[in-house]
Amino acid sequence: MKVVINTFILLALLASLSVSAQRIKDLADVAGVRSNQLVGYGLVVGLPGTGEQSPFTEQSFKTMLSNFGITMPEKLKPKIKNVAAVAVHAELRAFTKTGQTIDVTVSSMGSANSLRGGTLLQTILMGIDGNAYAVAQGSLIVSGLGAQGLDGSQVLVNIPTVGRIANGAIVEREVKSPFSSGDHITFNLRHSDFTTAKRLSDTINNLISGSAKALDATSVRVRAPRDISDRVSFLSVLENLEFEPASPAARIIVNSRTGTIVIGSEVKLLAAAITHGGITVTINEVQDVSQPNAFAEGETVVTNQSAINVSNSDARMFVFKPGVTLETLVRAINEVGAGPGDVMAILEALDQAGAIRGELIII
Repeated sequence: MKVVINTFILLALLASLSVSAQRIKDLADVAGVRSNQLVGYGLVVGLPGTGEQSPFTEQSFKTMLSNFGITMPEKLKPKIKNVAAVAVHAELRAFTKTGQTIDVTVSSMGSANSLRGGTLLQTILMGIDGNAYAVAQGSLIVSGLGAQGLDGSQVLVNIPTVGRIANGAIVEREVKSPFSSGDHITFNLRHSDFTTAKRLSDTINNLISGSAKALDATSVRVRAPRDISDRVSFLSVLENLEFEPASPAARIIVNSRTGTIVIGSEVKLLAAAITHGGITVTINEVQDVSQPNAFAEGETVVTNQSAINVSNSDARMFVFKPGVTLETLVRAINEVGAGPGDVMAILEALDQAGAIRGELIII
């Protein structure tokens, strides 16, 4: 039987992918080792008439001139179509030192048509604590392009009002990190899970007995050397240890806008029957008793056997062998020509009926 999958549905089958061992550094972050956001306000000059003429741009322009000892008459309103007020933001990564450079992104705040060809003047970048951490300046690289006709029609390619300056800011202040203080370091899992936290602590304890302790579903605290050089070497060894994380929780993620459906490996189906439009889906479960021969060793085992029947108005019917999965259900619905909306409706009905052992999340 040839199975056709609707192109609007992406079915991620985690069940077919075995969970393999992963490094600690790929699953967890070290507490205190984090980036910090910086932001500033500045002016971009040298624009070919694509700037703006607004009150705050004029005020900023006059303030800049006054810093150089140039005073403009109050009644004089400069025509500055080659200047634009911009917001500048950057990310200051952990352990970035004074004198090093970071990339900055420059975005128009007013009605400027384009920042192409402009130069950012010296702009102070501040952190959330109000302190200055970097100074940005340089020529913008703008990938966007805009063109406008006399009749008001215009064409935009990408975004011409956002630019970037590689290595455009010099760091003037370092952010203190708690990494070198205290007697412990803490690993924070990116996805909280009690089983994964327990396995992470067991992996570290297998290397150094009694050094790790799981605090909750996210954090694992590890006793570490106080000497900073020894601590770096110690963490270098720990972050490359491999262990097998726990299987994710049983979830079905449905994107109602795109029709994308992602099904976790732990999702199970119970007995149910659904009729949706001209489509009928039936799920049956029977118990099979496996008993050994009279003279053979072993135990009597009860196993669940499942089968699905799918039919629609044109009398097409599909019968599946026992061991049905949610993958088979979705493929069967697609086989009879159902769209993404039908699949989502059937999944919602199954969830309301309690026939899905898992969480249905619609985004």
